[in-house]
Amino acid sequence: MTSLGSVVRERRFAQVDVFTAQALRGNPLAVVVDADGLDDATMAAFARWTQLSETTFLLPPTDAAADYRVRIFTPGGELPFAGHPTLGSCHAWLAAGGEPRAAGVVVQECGVGRVRVRRGGGASAPAGDAAGRLFFAAPPLRRSGPLDEALVQRITAALGVMRHDVLHHQWVDNGPGWCAVMLRSAAQVLACRPDAALLDELRLGVVGPHEAGSEALFEVRAFVPSLGVGEDPVTGSLNAGLGQWLIGAGLAPPAYLAAQGTVLGRAGKVFIEQAGDTVWVGGEVAGCVEGTVTL
Repeated sequence: MTSLGSVVRERRFAQVDVFTAQALRGNPLAVVVDADGLDDATMAAFARWTQLSETTFLLPPTDAAADYRVRIFTPGGELPFAGHPTLGSCHAWLAAGGEPRAAGVVVQECGVGRVRVRRGGGASAPAGDAAGRLFFAAPPLRRSGPLDEALVQRITAALGVMRHDVLHHQWVDNGPGWCAVMLRSAAQVLACRPDAALLDELRLGVVGPHEAGSEALFEVRAFVPSLGVGEDPVTGSLNAGLGQWLIGAGLAPPAYLAAQGTVLGRAGKVFIEQAGDTVWVGGEVAGCVEGTVTL
């Protein structure tokens, strides 16, 4: 692939699957590990070419406290922050020989500032589960509070549900612009067939509780048609905002497991846990492709 305005050379490249231990069952991410010198137009063009929900570019940090800097692109543009690219980029950086400044914690620099990433099983891990997953610290919400009623009505129309099916609603925006509604059940969430034209520019998260005894406490779906992604398979930033909202409002315990991607044939598992004032969002990352790309 030719570059638009950058110096063309071979660059280390990886493609990983995030929020799953089994390749092809999570949310894929393309990572250009050595992106120094690439211009904005080339990054955007490569992200459109991959046609994945996100593509990331790893760069030297400009913040002395960070280990690396990441730029995150969708086919429709750049994001200041996203969750599955945070975990996938950290995995690729470590696999490429990255050494964090502080033992046990990687500090990522991105459009919302510093984001901490740690390793470990955590309180939300099932008994006997491996501790090989990564967790990122949920960044502060840029916008919170309930949605206005006109927006809730628009969302119910787009989802094809009744107004009384929406039990709770909230802004959970930590950068991408997420708003969210809670439906009565996971079954209702899975049954949604949204009208993309009605959603338009909205970046909408939908969550509903599973029946008692299920492995996951909640089912989550994320709709982002304005970014060229009708439905995101598994979404770290949305789950981060949901965790802050649901735990803070007493609608979820301090540690829980969310499932996402079911309708798309994925089996994403997102581990949420609160430690002090921080909500951590975790998942496993499976390596799929390693090599080089000419950009």
